[in-house]
Amino acid sequence: QKINPIGMRTAVNHDWRSRWFADERQFGVYLNEDQRIRDHLRRRLESAAVKEVIIERYANRVRVTIHSARPAVVIGPRGKDAEILRGEVEKLTGGREVFIDVRDVPQPDASAQLVAENIALQLCRRISFRRALKRAIKTAMDLHVEGIKIQVGGRLGGAELSRTEWYKEGRVPLHTLRENIDYGFAEARTTAGALGIKVWICHKAESPPAEKGKTNAVNA
Repeated sequence: QKINPIGMRTAVNHDWRSRWFADERQFGVYLNEDQRIRDHLRRRLESAAVKEVIIERYANRVRVTIHSARPAVVIGPRGKDAEILRGEVEKLTGGREVFIDVRDVPQPDASAQLVAENIALQLCRRISFRRALKRAIKTAMDLHVEGIKIQVGGRLGGAELSRTEWYKEGRVPLHTLRENIDYGFAEARTTAGALGIKVWICHKAESPPAEKGKTNAVNA
């Protein structure tokens, strides 16, 4: 069975996107609240290229960290848009104090979610899916990622029957948990119907820091 590669690697080399502690009575409430916040931010910041939304809770405070490739769109002139956004999120949290933190995504063309959304946008503009996929793969490989795999399914090119096609370059070992796999999904609403885009990107694993004991032994 296919499962989400990020969910399978959580606590191995990926961190949780919601970070808080709650008892049994509050867990479902907070979970639904987080989902409403993410859905609202996705709709509100559709043009801001949002990669992910991290939600942290401390007592009666909520910190929302938005990772965006266009932080200026989120913040707005003199921070006005960010202040309006903070007020909207406060209503969703039942009046709790909310802090909005906006962070820049350094390489959006190497982010699986942003690549999927970019391809979906091109397919909505009736660009050939093969051209869009090959361009995305070339751009990602130019940024020195280990590998990339893109799968698109639906009525491709307005065909009568839906089908699935995929392109791959480099190495994308999905069965190896220690590999740093990034995953993204997006939908393109075209005149022929909905097209689903899945993107897997394998990034270079960060080398673990050397242990102090081993370092001292080498220096000695």
